[in-house]
Amino acid sequence: MMPRRAGNPSRRFGDSKSKTSPVLSIGLIVVGGLFLIGYLYRGSGGHGSRIDSVSKVEGDYLCSGEVQRAIPTLQKTYGDSMHKVLHVGPDTCYVVSKLKREDETEAWGVEPYDIEDVDSSCKSLIRRGSVRVADVKFPLPYRPKSFSLVIVSDTLDYLSPRYLNKTLPDLVRVSSDGLVIFTGIPTNQKAKVADVSKFGRAAKMRSSSWWVKFFLQNNLEENEAVNKKFEEASTKSSYVPRCQIFHLKSLH
Repeated sequence: MMPRRAGNPSRRFGDSKSKTSPVLSIGLIVVGGLFLIGYLYRGSGGHGSRIDSVSKVEGDYLCSGEVQRAIPTLQKTYGDSMHKVLHVGPDTCYVVSKLKREDETEAWGVEPYDIEDVDSSCKSLIRRGSVRVADVKFPLPYRPKSFSLVIVSDTLDYLSPRYLNKTLPDLVRVSSDGLVIFTGIPTNQKAKVADVSKFGRAAKMRSSSWWVKFFLQNNLEENEAVNKKFEEASTKSSYVPRCQIFHLKSLH
């Protein structure tokens, strides 16, 4: 299933020739301590716990944080359809936590990797059933149209067409108002050097034309009206996606 430095000001303190004043030295130590506290707080599941543009492993899972950046634009695009959301992808705890802080939004998550090292906030979401671990190569344990909107990121890039043929329609199945796909861009060099994932294969960055052809072959229809609305909302908010984003219609 799926996850992403600064100078050392203290070096000067050991230099016998340094003329740094005691006050400045103490000030630097205090500032360093505050940064350390902030770092530990994020790791313990505090409100600062989040992932921005990349995930835990550099060069891997490049769209997980992108979902968080896109939430305001998605809200403007989908409106009431954002009231019951399922996110599928690595680092789903972060996405679910952010969505839950939005007004009138219920959120659940599916982590496609075995979760090993997570913070207390994520463990709490798992205990409550808001987040579960599931192999997306098999049908998800949800009834049809269980969620108004399904968002998937950093998951489909690791599946071969054989499994995509099953997984993608299943994601559409559990949505009532649409599926949003965040996928890597072929020209992204970081993604090309990613290590083999827990899916047993490295991410394969596919072009937009490849995806469009794949959608047609599987009788999945892009939602052109929503796509246009999303582009307009992106322009107004100056949001520039760092991943490819596709909007598919639900099955009716």
